[in-house]
Amino acid sequence: MKRRSFILGAGVLTLGQLLAACGGEKKSTLQVRLLQNSIPAVVLNQYRKQIQNQVVLDFVPVAQLQDIFSQLQTWQQTPTTETSQRFNLPFLGRRKPDGVISDLVTLGDYWLASAIAQELIQPLDTQKLKQWQQLPLRWQALVQRDRQGNLDPNGAVWGAPYRWGSTVIVYRLDKLKHFDWLPTDWSDLWRPELRDRLSLLDQPREIIGLTLKKLGHSYNTADLTKVPQLKEELQNLHKLVKFYSSDTYLQPLILGDTWVAVGWSTDILPMLQRYSNLGAVIPASGTALWADLWVRPAAKKETNKDTNQDRNSPNKSKSDDLLSQWIDFCWERAIVEQISLRTKAVSPMLNQNQPNLPKGLQNNSLLNALLLPEADILEKSEFMQPLPPEVTQKYQDLWVEIRRS
Repeated sequence: MKRRSFILGAGVLTLGQLLAACGGEKKSTLQVRLLQNSIPAVVLNQYRKQIQNQVVLDFVPVAQLQDIFSQLQTWQQTPTTETSQRFNLPFLGRRKPDGVISDLVTLGDYWLASAIAQELIQPLDTQKLKQWQQLPLRWQALVQRDRQGNLDPNGAVWGAPYRWGSTVIVYRLDKLKHFDWLPTDWSDLWRPELRDRLSLLDQPREIIGLTLKKLGHSYNTADLTKVPQLKEELQNLHKLVKFYSSDTYLQPLILGDTWVAVGWSTDILPMLQRYSNLGAVIPASGTALWADLWVRPAAKKETNKDTNQDRNSPNKSKSDDLLSQWIDFCWERAIVEQISLRTKAVSPMLNQNQPNLPKGLQNNSLLNALLLPEADILEKSEFMQPLPPEVTQKYQDLWVEIRRS
């Protein structure tokens, strides 16, 4: 799945830390590849102050989750002479090769099963995570998997969720003011007034999924033949659509070419604050959820023997402590608020019923509703789980058929 953000990332801390380390005493380094914009620069600066320069922070922002997943795969392949493209500054000297495996990376929950099955990541040690027990059970369950990547309440913990978001409906208030309704649920997308005024994500799982949700089924329905009206509903929806895109779906809405769009909350929230004529809602029947996780890359398969020998070495133990400290830091109350308000994706450590919500949420009902939906809506929402290849192909075949109709 492809998600984007419209704001600039913060790679300044990485560069500053690396330069500061040049010529100085040898220090431990925490190497992290994170999704761009998923951690605010102010949070990285606070962490640097907390550790008091005892550790070099090598944080590298990456534009797309797909790129990070590809990097995980590359680390398990035979090393090449390719070098990292992170910095193109001559005064930094020789750049670090991509073969150097980071301590942690950001991964979307959608890729978690594949990363486990392909042995690209390794479990986290929850005994070292002081705040693991404070993480709500739903989020613990999301990352507990067996060795094939399937959900398993007795499985190992393969990731640490640090923020999440959802698929929402966004609309033009000024264009819909002539009608006696505003969107509240997926069924509103089928209103005839929206013919040629609707923009949707170019994603089979998202659009087929929301149609399944409208019909009272799960996003993760494995047997589409058990929903006989699905094809007809998709065809009726397709007749209304003017535009499909996974990265520019908001532009026609802003220009007024479309009146309603479906998109990801992290893309839409910044636009709501910029354009007063936009409104948004999480559908009442539930929606698709996604989460960004900290995961730990696996050691190179060629060096597993050496890695096992060094598993209890002081350096290995120090690395374990560093990555655990960073994850715990991301779950601290003050940091949770910063992540939730500045990245427009809520921390799993926040909930609607929590006392003393951040003022930014208390004072903005729309932001509050999109980041922290009511419990009953959240209960009906789902994470999109990877489906077997043959089922995925059926989704794709149906999608192609609808788009050609």
